[in-house]
Amino acid sequence: MEYAVIFLPLFGAIFGYLSKYISDLTSQITTTFFVCVTAAISIILFYNGVINNDYGNYLIYEWISSGDFVVNWSVNIDPLSSIMLVVVTLISALVHIYSIGYMKHDPNKPRFMSYLSLFTFSMIVLVVSDNFLQLFFGWEGVGLCSYLLIGFWYKKDSANKAAIKAFIVNRVGDFGFALGIFLIFMFFGTVNYSEVFEITPKFSSETINFLGFNINLITLICLFLFIGAMGKSAQFFLHTWLPDAMEGPTPVSALIHAATMVTAGVFLVVRCSPIFEYSQIALNFVAIIGMLTAFFAASVALVQNDIKRIIAYSTCSQLGYMFFATGVGAYNVAIFHLFTHAFFKALLFLGSGSVIHSLKEEQDIRKMGGIWRQMPYTWIAMIVGTLALTGFPFLSGYYSKDAIIEFAYLKGTNIGYFAAGIGIVTALMTAMYSWRLIFKTFHGKFNNLDLSKFEIKDSGILIIFPLVILILGSIFSGIFFKELLIGHHYNDFWQSSILILKSIDHSNVPYWILFITPLLVTLAIPISYYLYIINNKILEKIKIKNQLIYKFLLNKWYIDEIYDFTFVRPSQIIGSFLWKSGDIKTIDRFGPDGISKIVKTLSKKTTKFQSGYIYDYAFVMLIGLSLLLTIFIFYK
Repeated sequence: MEYAVIFLPLFGAIFGYLSKYISDLTSQITTTFFVCVTAAISIILFYNGVINNDYGNYLIYEWISSGDFVVNWSVNIDPLSSIMLVVVTLISALVHIYSIGYMKHDPNKPRFMSYLSLFTFSMIVLVVSDNFLQLFFGWEGVGLCSYLLIGFWYKKDSANKAAIKAFIVNRVGDFGFALGIFLIFMFFGTVNYSEVFEITPKFSSETINFLGFNINLITLICLFLFIGAMGKSAQFFLHTWLPDAMEGPTPVSALIHAATMVTAGVFLVVRCSPIFEYSQIALNFVAIIGMLTAFFAASVALVQNDIKRIIAYSTCSQLGYMFFATGVGAYNVAIFHLFTHAFFKALLFLGSGSVIHSLKEEQDIRKMGGIWRQMPYTWIAMIVGTLALTGFPFLSGYYSKDAIIEFAYLKGTNIGYFAAGIGIVTALMTAMYSWRLIFKTFHGKFNNLDLSKFEIKDSGILIIFPLVILILGSIFSGIFFKELLIGHHYNDFWQSSILILKSIDHSNVPYWILFITPLLVTLAIPISYYLYIINNKILEKIKIKNQLIYKFLLNKWYIDEIYDFTFVRPSQIIGSFLWKSGDIKTIDRFGPDGISKIVKTLSKKTTKFQSGYIYDYAFVMLIGLSLLLTIFIFYK
């Protein structure tokens, strides 16, 4: 059963692609069946772990063996990997089902479904690894699959550019991640988790010279590992690929944002908690980047108009919450939020896909409005997802996101207090942009001039069914799993899969911390309704008076423009110079082009001897004989 969880999606990807020679439906059923079985197995593994403490490391085969250095391919089932398996496979199964309905008019369905299954396989390889090399294989696998899926509509120029951008930005993070693995191998002599984590305390005071500076070894390793996490999980500075990834089909967006790719960075930091716990500097850096990302993404989402981009920036912001949770040492709370977030974020993305599908691929919320009666099931799904995302009382986000703020405050450090403050402010902004999306999409006046309101109807059963399952997860995943994952006896579940040297006492939370966030997100509902539906002239006046701030947010803090000026244009100038002066004028001129020109010139000259006169042929023969005699005498 443990082996099946890793190989079934791979078989599904292979058989699904080959099934195109039979029929599209065969391909869809094959891939979906294998992933659904994998999801069922993952749930069983998780249940057996919780109830029977049934965990283990199952060897597939020995990958590398050189002296004392041994690296295996394994299926490592522990509390952390078991809950990640549930997230990855369950969301993937629902996305596969959804895709059957959503992609029914696409001519390349087998390729799409195969890519989805391959994406799932790569993420499973990542989470069940017991060493950094297997993890890196899965890490690169999800990067490749994201490239293939973001650029799935390869005839669309913007999709190709978005895929390339995602691939390149992730290469920056992956380079840092690789350096971290190299350092671990160089100093620890192994890349197996158990061995690395066991000897980490021995190196806690070790310093090395890096770029002329003496830096603590553990801190340097953690920073490099986190750079990898920043790329995969789209944290500030390496976040620019995530909004553009919306060029891919909507099911891809849901899978990337809810279960694969972006969750890999959070998983990495939590998996490496036995290393991060020995570097307070690295933890502080993680917390600061997480806070900055949460605030930045929420502020940008306030003014975006593309329905998928708003939700994409929401993902970026929520990942910031998860990272500053790890930065204050609340690793279990970060995974708890990752778990609940998977349900309501998949719900929001698939719900937005239902809207886009029904509105003939329209994604601008300014061209929507007043369609809640035409799409009641999608409307309900989006309402539930929004309530869960904003942390409305007693839905899943209420338990996980508020717990992050509480744990950050209870940490009792300046970083913790600041993180809690940023978390509260960001929660308010999250509520504002989330309800803006709902009200502009489903309420008010219908603003689409290209469609008749009466043409719009709700999506079919294959699209609605996954939404129903995700609604249940968005409502109940928080209350059902809170005690298990972050309750007073959370160590009974997590055991040794997470190391927390200084646990946070969660028993004495101030009342104002408990009530301030739910109060703000609840008040945001009527305030948003008034500002976006009843009297939207207020916001128009504010926008006109604050054009600089509005443009600053609309242009995403000009990060893309800064990168374009700093990196892209200089690279283009250097590349153009090397191409024209180095390649064309030097290498080609004196290399293949020059040689071919000489050969061509000599050929033209020698053809003149082909005159038909015997004295020309005799002359050539004489020259040849002279050359042969010269060579013979010279080498004699």
